[in-house]
Amino acid sequence: MILRIEHLEFDAIIGLLDFERDRPQRVRIDLTATYDYQPGKYLDYAEMVEVIKIHIIQQKYELLEEALEGLRTTLTAAFPAIETLHITIAKPDILPDCVVSLSI
Repeated sequence: MILRIEHLEFDAIIGLLDFERDRPQRVRIDLTATYDYQPGKYLDYAEMVEVIKIHIIQQKYELLEEALEGLRTTLTAAFPAIETLHITIAKPDILPDCVVSLSI
């Protein structure tokens, strides 16, 4: 099975610049996870969304690279049924003429 969480948006502190450390900015997360579905064994996407939000908000990462690595570690530990995981974190408001994102 393939689970997709798309356009998850919330405010968090991610970045190196002074203003990024002072106030949260909008971040967008897209995620694709594969798993072997068995009756009664599934990925709880509502719980997964909460884990993502709590982790990113609490960690206050400086780099998107660190956020991706940390989130991957947290999700695979919390949801051992995950076989493959693709995550993109975007900062849609950091530059006026584009969306900056990074994937793992």
